[in-house]
Amino acid sequence: MELVTRIAEVIVPVFLIVAIGYAYARRVHPDMGAFNRIVLDVLTPVIVYTALAGKEFRLQENLPLLGAGALLILLTGLVAWGVARAAHTSPRTLVPVVMFTNCGNMGLPLALFAFGPQGLGAAVALFSISNLIHFSVGSRITSAGASTRELLLSPLMIASALGFASAATGVRPPDMLFSGLKLLGEAMVPLMLFALGVRLTQLRRRDVPRGLLGAFARPLVGLGVAVPLAWALGLEGTARAQLILFAALPPAVMQYLLAERYGQEPERVAAMILLGNALAVLSVPVGLALAF
Repeated sequence: MELVTRIAEVIVPVFLIVAIGYAYARRVHPDMGAFNRIVLDVLTPVIVYTALAGKEFRLQENLPLLGAGALLILLTGLVAWGVARAAHTSPRTLVPVVMFTNCGNMGLPLALFAFGPQGLGAAVALFSISNLIHFSVGSRITSAGASTRELLLSPLMIASALGFASAATGVRPPDMLFSGLKLLGEAMVPLMLFALGVRLTQLRRRDVPRGLLGAFARPLVGLGVAVPLAWALGLEGTARAQLILFAALPPAVMQYLLAERYGQEPERVAAMILLGNALAVLSVPVGLALAF
């Protein structure tokens, strides 16, 4: 009963905000273009930097978790390649969907609710590592002609690099400026959840069959790799829980933008991502149960 209550305390606030975004979009049909650009180009880089550069985040202590996260992503990609071959699906379509999780929209607020502010730094570190691999290896998987240089120079990647530099050196802005940055970054969590709810209104009945493969493969492959990996690496406590929760998350929304940009079956990728995020109501509680 205690485990059920703990899972509910994590899940309910997250899905409440998603549901509000969904209900609002059903009535108003908002244009989310400028909204999403602000979240991606301003708020997300700020929260990434402040979480990594904050005094509560200790880079040395989180190095094992960061290595485990990178290894999890790469091993998941290898398994996903086999799944794509077996299902006669293009690996360029399926593999990135399975490799990369929605560790921004859903992973950060879940980590905040599950582990408290002291656990957010580790979750953002995993988020940063995931983006680093996504905008390099992931973009190359999606398209052989992807411009990695342009993606690596995005505000999010620059913020990640500055955050890791601050964590390593201890050099950060004065407290009065840093507090303002943290206040701005904290707005990202509810806004990204709201935007996710709006995005879920795009799901159509005809998209369900095309999206089922990626929707189910993402958490199943992720957890199938993460649980033995955590045991093999000797991760315990919060580090183990963070890795398993990271593995249970639905597909990354960002992958749809890459698929659309490079013309890699964007409709099918969108179906996988939207359906996968809708099914997170099942996969995330399973991940939390295994984590705790």
